[in-house]
Amino acid sequence: MARPPWAAVYVGIAAYAMTKSTLGGFIGWSIVATLLKFFYNMALYPDFFTPLKSIPAPNKRSWVTGNSDTIFLEAPYEIMRKWLDTVPNDGMIRYYISINLERILPVGPKALSELLVQKAYEFPKPGFIRAALRRLAGGHGLLLVEGDDHKKQRKNLLPAFSYRHVKELYPVFWTKSVEMVKGIEDELRDRVNPEDKVIQMGNWASRAALDIVGLAGMDHDFQSLRDPENELTRTYKNILAEPPLYWKIILLMALLFGDPAFVHDLPLGRNKSAQESSDIIRDVARQMIRQKRTKLENGTPTKDVDIVSVALQSGNFTEEELVDQMMTFLGAGHETTSTALQWCVYVLCNHPDVQTRLREEVRTNLPSISTENPEPLCAATLDSLPYLNAFCNEVLRFHPSVPATIRAASRDTTICGQYVPKGTLFLVCPELINKSKELWGPDADKFDPERWLGPGRANNGGANSNFANLTFLQGPRSCIGQGFAKAELACLVATVVGKFHMQLEDPDAPLVVRESATVCPKDGVLARMTPLEGW
Repeated sequence: MARPPWAAVYVGIAAYAMTKSTLGGFIGWSIVATLLKFFYNMALYPDFFTPLKSIPAPNKRSWVTGNSDTIFLEAPYEIMRKWLDTVPNDGMIRYYISINLERILPVGPKALSELLVQKAYEFPKPGFIRAALRRLAGGHGLLLVEGDDHKKQRKNLLPAFSYRHVKELYPVFWTKSVEMVKGIEDELRDRVNPEDKVIQMGNWASRAALDIVGLAGMDHDFQSLRDPENELTRTYKNILAEPPLYWKIILLMALLFGDPAFVHDLPLGRNKSAQESSDIIRDVARQMIRQKRTKLENGTPTKDVDIVSVALQSGNFTEEELVDQMMTFLGAGHETTSTALQWCVYVLCNHPDVQTRLREEVRTNLPSISTENPEPLCAATLDSLPYLNAFCNEVLRFHPSVPATIRAASRDTTICGQYVPKGTLFLVCPELINKSKELWGPDADKFDPERWLGPGRANNGGANSNFANLTFLQGPRSCIGQGFAKAELACLVATVVGKFHMQLEDPDAPLVVRESATVCPKDGVLARMTPLEGW
C-alpha cells in the first residue's frame, strides 16, 4: 500500500474552504490533516502499511529520529555497521531517518548489481540531490543527466578518459604535484618562526587539484598554487562550504511536504551566494571553451590532450553542454581528489610505518624533484610501484570521498524479487560496503595496504565481489574519471611523501569530519611537514 496522497488532501481542503468561504475552516482542517499525516507517517506506515515490510529492519526506532540518532538528514554510518552484524537480511535492510522517512540500504552484491548495473537507469538520482549539486557540477553535465542523455554523453566523452589518453596526462599530474611540494617548502622557508612547520593540507590539496583539472581538462593553468586568493579558488571555497545549521533545519522541514528540491531556489543568502559562485565558474568554463575552439578553428597544429579538446573535436557537444561538462570535471573532479589527498596525509601521519615504507619506494624509483628542472615522469614507472598503488587504493577504499549517494525508483519495479514502488529511495553507501566483513573478510575495518599486494590482488584487494568496492561505484553510472583520479592521486602522494616527514599537529585530537559535497577532516588536516634532503 502506497502512502496516502496528502497533496490531494490539502487541495481538497482548499477547494472545500473556497466553496464555504471560511478561512477558519481551511486552517482548522489543514491542521487536522497535518496531524493525521504525522501520526500516519510516524506510527502507522512503518509498522503496518509500508509495501516494503518484508525487508528486515532494525528493532529500535524512534518516532522522531527513526533508526538514526539525530534529527538531521545524516547517514548514521557507525550504527549501520552494527546492522550488518545484527539484522539478518538477504541483501537489503529497511531503515528510517528523521520523522520516519523510509530508506532502503542495499548491502549484498545481488542487490547492488541490480541497482547499479542491470537496472541502473530505473534508479536515477532524486530531484533534491540534483538540485543540491547543479550549481557545483552543472545542471546537464554527465554527473546529473539521466537515461538516454547520460548514455550519449558518456559515449562521447569516453575517448577523453581512455587508457592511452590518461597516460599522456601523467606529465601534467607530475609537474603540478612537484609545484605543490615546492610551494609548501617556500611557505615554510618564508615563515618568521622557522620552528612553525604546520601546514593545512586541505588548502594545498584543493589548489593543486584545481590546477591539474584546469590543465588536463581545459589546457589552462588557473595558477591556484601560485595565488591562493585567486577568484576561482575563493569561489570553490564558498560553494563547497559546509551548510549551516539553519539550512539543515529547512531541508528537514521541506521533506515533510515531499521533494525538497525547491529549497535551493528559495531567496536565501546561501542560495544567492552559491548561485553567484556557480555563475563565476560557468563564465570561466565558457571563456576557456571559446579560446580552445578559436585555436582549433584557426587550424593551429595541436596535439592537445586536454578533455575539452577531445570533446570539441568530436563535434558532439554544443557550447552550453560543454560548459556543463567542464563544470562537472572542475567541481566534482578537483574536490574528490583534494579530499582523497587529505585522507592520504591523515593516514600517513597515523601510520608512520606505512609512511616510511612508502617513502623508501618512492625515493628509490622515482626521479628527484629537488633540481630546478626535475626529470619528466614516465607513466610506466609510476604504475610499477606496487606499494604506492596499494596505499592509494586502500585510502580510497577506507576513506571514500563520497561516502554515500541516493537513488530513487523511477517506476514500480523489483530488486532481488522484492516489489519496490515508484519513489522508493535507496542509499548506496561506499562508506559501509567498502568495510563490509562479508565482502572483505574479518579485517575489513582495518587500514592495511597489504591487502592489495600479492598475485591477483592489485585490482581487487582480495575482495570476493566486484561490488565490494564502491568508491567509484559500478556499472554505467560509475565514475568515468576513475583512471584519471587514481593516477593524479598517485603523483600527488608520491611527491608529498617523498619530500616531507609528516606528523599531525595534535595526534590525540579526535577526528571531526566536514560534510559537504564530499567528506574530509574538518580542519583540512593540520600536519607538521618537515622537509627531507636528498630527493
